[in-house]
Amino acid sequence: MVNEFRHLIQAFELGEVSAEEAHEIGLQLAKEILGGKYEFVLTTHIDKGHIHNHLIFNAVSFTDHKHYHSNKRSYHEIRRASDRLCREHGRSVIVPGRDKGKSYIELQAAQNGTSYKAKLKAAIDRLIPVSSSLEDLLARLQREGCEIKRGKYVSARAPDQERFTRLKTLGADYTEEAVASRIAGGPRPSRQPRQRSGKVNLLIDTQNNTKAQQSAGYQRWATMENLKRAAATMNFLTEHGIGSYEELAERCDAVSAAIRTRESLRDVEQQIADLTLLGKQIDTYRKLKPVYDRYKASKDKEKFLRGFESEIILFETAAREIKKAGLTKLPSSDKLKAELDGLSTRKTSLQTELQKIHREEKKFDTLRQNVDVLLERPKEQEQQRQRNNELE
Repeated sequence: MVNEFRHLIQAFELGEVSAEEAHEIGLQLAKEILGGKYEFVLTTHIDKGHIHNHLIFNAVSFTDHKHYHSNKRSYHEIRRASDRLCREHGRSVIVPGRDKGKSYIELQAAQNGTSYKAKLKAAIDRLIPVSSSLEDLLARLQREGCEIKRGKYVSARAPDQERFTRLKTLGADYTEEAVASRIAGGPRPSRQPRQRSGKVNLLIDTQNNTKAQQSAGYQRWATMENLKRAAATMNFLTEHGIGSYEELAERCDAVSAAIRTRESLRDVEQQIADLTLLGKQIDTYRKLKPVYDRYKASKDKEKFLRGFESEIILFETAAREIKKAGLTKLPSSDKLKAELDGLSTRKTSLQTELQKIHREEKKFDTLRQNVDVLLERPKEQEQQRQRNNELE
């Protein structure tokens, strides 16, 4: 059964555009408004005195199966995109009248809810380095015109803001506990690495880290954290029998060489996409063939076409694609489904395998970077000792 579709007509000024350029503009419009998520058919007609495009697209996405919502907002988005593309090609556009009312984005901006929160977060970020405690930061906010309300949670309200904003609603980095910890030199909670059993994390570069240079508390935390990560790195190498840098490099290269799995996955995904599209073309062909047969048998084909133009375009496109696929006989729905099921099972297996490879790649890349740093530090310390001896 054919899925519901949408039909757009994009017309151009008489004598202003060639069929090739009109088709290119229509193709750019289709790619922009559909985002590669909806199958579409684009035809450029030159038989009506003026060149125009017919864009017919599936109303259901083949990527996430969500329905395309056609409303005033989507209409204006399509119109603006079409007008912009025509201007970019130096073609005429219809100048619309002044909009009545405001768009959704304009209404959101007028409410200023998001901007107030953004400004409050920016103020807190700016004041943390110069504040000695949470109370000191709140006092500084008050001096800048913010009203502070204390209760179960601390809330703030900027000048002209209608409602108070609780600090905790600004995100994990702005709760009272997080702000106090950041003032004391701790890291942002959102940037703390997630600790997993057996996971090796990358060493923190404290020498080139601006925050480490500015905050003694952060420097202490980073130093202790690096000791833990260095120990985890050495433990992993020992547990996996890696006793030299050459062995580590070989293990990294072996993991990175899994190119065949990626290529196999891409091939299977392409086969699924091609077979899915072919299946829809076959469904369209079967569904609309009676309409097309009536069209071919009609005495007044032009009149019939006016009533069933979308259906005729879809049928002829489906017929071309089926012929291009080399099919002399249409396969049954059950046969297509069985082939798709087999490909989907193969895809799931390859995805699981590739996820495992990605985890291994990331793990060994972290190990190699950590080992590089750990091997480099003794060299730097030895070079510094030699320089000190020369000065003496």
